[in-house]
Amino acid sequence: MNAPDRFELFLLQEGEKKITEKVFTGMSNTSDFTLLKEDHTLGNLLTCHLQQAPHVMMAAYKIGHPNVPEVLMRIQTDGTITPREALVTACKQLVAMYGQLGREFQKEFALRQFADQGEQNNNANGQGPPNGNF
Repeated sequence: MNAPDRFELFLLQEGEKKITEKVFTGMSNTSDFTLLKEDHTLGNLLTCHLQQAPHVMMAAYKIGHPNVPEVLMRIQTDGTITPREALVTACKQLVAMYGQLGREFQKEFALRQFADQGEQNNNANGQGPPNGNF
């Protein structure tokens, strides 16, 4: 009843920014990022990827409240790159990696469909599987 419409959980309203950065003055080379309309899926993925980056000293995230769809992320680097550069690099790498995964999946899916069509044609012509088992 009081729950917001589902689309409000992932569509940005006019004037909302997807990611905002605030430099954290308590530690050197550290920034806090707020990712609006996101949850543990993206927070965990980015954090794990950032933790493996060579110039990232610390990356962590939290969800402020379960009913508020935003991820709060803190990134600290060694000073070679900025936290913003680390986040942008991680995002680009993940987009490329998942793009490749998508292309490989589509290729395998098309090959599977082609193989299934061949089996259906063989069965329609009275030919069973090569080993005689069904």
